[in-house]
Amino acid sequence: MPLPAQKKRARGSILSLEGYIAILAIVSIFAHLVLRYLIPGYQAISLYPLYLTLAVGGSILVFDLLRKLIALDFGSDLLAGMSIVTAVLLEQYLAGALVVLMLSGGQTLENYAVSTASKMLQALAKRAPTTAHRKKEGGIEDITVEQIAIGDTILIFPHEICPVDGEVIDGHGVMDESYLTGEPFLISKAPGSAVLSGSINTDASLTITATKLAQDSRYAKIMQVMSESEQKRPRMRRLADQLGAWYTPIAIVIAILAWVISGHSIRFLAVLVIATPCPLLIAIPVAIIGSISLCARRGILIKNPIVMEQIDQCRTMIFDKTGTLTYGKPTLIDQTTYHNNDPQEVLKLAASMERYSKHPLAVAVLEKAASENIPLIDVKHINESKGEGLQGTVDGHEVIITSRKLLSKIGLEKEVTLLPQGMGLECVVLVDHQLAAHYRFRDSPRADSHSFIEHLLPKHGIKKSMIISGDREEEVRYLADAVGITEVYASKSPEEKVDIVVQETKRAKTAYLGDGINDAPALMMATVGIAFGRDSDITAEAAGAVVMESTLEKVDEFFHISKRMRTIALQSAFGGMILSVFGMGIAAFGLLPPVAGAITQEVIDVVVILNSLRTIWQPSVMTDMHSNK
Repeated sequence: MPLPAQKKRARGSILSLEGYIAILAIVSIFAHLVLRYLIPGYQAISLYPLYLTLAVGGSILVFDLLRKLIALDFGSDLLAGMSIVTAVLLEQYLAGALVVLMLSGGQTLENYAVSTASKMLQALAKRAPTTAHRKKEGGIEDITVEQIAIGDTILIFPHEICPVDGEVIDGHGVMDESYLTGEPFLISKAPGSAVLSGSINTDASLTITATKLAQDSRYAKIMQVMSESEQKRPRMRRLADQLGAWYTPIAIVIAILAWVISGHSIRFLAVLVIATPCPLLIAIPVAIIGSISLCARRGILIKNPIVMEQIDQCRTMIFDKTGTLTYGKPTLIDQTTYHNNDPQEVLKLAASMERYSKHPLAVAVLEKAASENIPLIDVKHINESKGEGLQGTVDGHEVIITSRKLLSKIGLEKEVTLLPQGMGLECVVLVDHQLAAHYRFRDSPRADSHSFIEHLLPKHGIKKSMIISGDREEEVRYLADAVGITEVYASKSPEEKVDIVVQETKRAKTAYLGDGINDAPALMMATVGIAFGRDSDITAEAAGAVVMESTLEKVDEFFHISKRMRTIALQSAFGGMILSVFGMGIAAFGLLPPVAGAITQEVIDVVVILNSLRTIWQPSVMTDMHSNK
């Protein structure tokens, strides 16, 4: 639970308030031990460093204790605050300083790993363009994006980020919109094509006319949704707080009964000393930090430790399509030829042409030709006119690779009726002004997608799996059928993704797996957000965990490490608390004085910490994706 001043200070400083208190406690305890045991003649002042820690750190915790009592919030640190007061009253200053260190140190470790929303918004703002090149009579002027007006003519240089939504009026190139739309590929642009702010231009200049103001464009909308998502994001209770909610009242009741029945206040203090929730304050953070270390060695970065506690409780798994369940790379899956054309001969002509194209489907055609060992031949008079497709002469044949929309323009209206209907990614090949072939492409599912989906219910208790994608309905449905998912939401914007995730999270805890900027707001609103791959800094900042390798086996490893962490943490917490409750009973009967109780508590601490340290070691089995039967 954050201390009162944490929210104000954590974002603007290297260390949070708890961090400075933890450093003070470490220095004070070290100074106390040195003065008392190593430097003769200084025992009389050896308590002064402990006084300082208790006066500064202890007073802040006591203030927080009063706030919690007023709010009826019985967390694990409530009992720790009471233990500090008890230690001061008993003149057990070293024990009190240790409690200060345990509480502030555990929170500092968590704060260090947590990624704040301010970092996400800073990363978004850093990526956003701040200037634009506006054409005017006599030249080009550089202006801020806020100065762009609807109808302005804007020049986008190679490798620049588009500053505003607009429409291409001059130029022919390719833009990467995958972060914004969820579409898996680079998108060709020609006059009349729409462009989105935040998309990345490749190596050809484009001239556009602005159709929206900068604050109304797609990239600004994503930043707005991100900010709103952070404000609405529900706070997840830590495991220690959940357990402390019932452990703390039990300890207080036992302590009060011991005082009332015996009439000796010393028994109240003795019970609280042994009741100090060290199994919660130390054992659980140790288990989490050990698991975070193991995750890092396995290529999984934990941005927010709470996801380690929550993932095993998730019952709904939500996937983005592109780059998560698929490879994000088109492949040629179907070749339909017409007018008795030989498929391999048409493929040879098309692949020979595609060597000179920047179109995203060109690579798929070339890879298909290579897989069939088809040799490429020379091309003459190659030309890729604006919005007209690729044209050239190959082996004496006039070859055109274009879209079905352009067939009517070149007098082939009747040929359009021969093409399959409802296609997604496609192109047509004309040879000597006659329809020769129709090619269909698809973003292939990952090899491990089906086995991963199939094992989620029996191995991890995921009762519902669903896809939310910005891609076309047909492509998403195809993928869903291939991997075994029945619930599908296609053509969804980042705002719509957030709404769906919020509704699902109200029904059950959710895990969201995505890899693009368009997934960032949804990643924030899910119970657990998992960023897939290392291509987007924005997604990594929004997620609680980042799987650095693009394989679903690593996601499964994250599930297993987290489940093991929770199991070991609960073992340590419950085991330690049971031993503490047993010790409280002995202390309540006057058989365990405060000093002996403090020593007993330390023994319990050592046992539960050693058990928690098991999370650091890698188990023999890290994934069970292929053994779910």
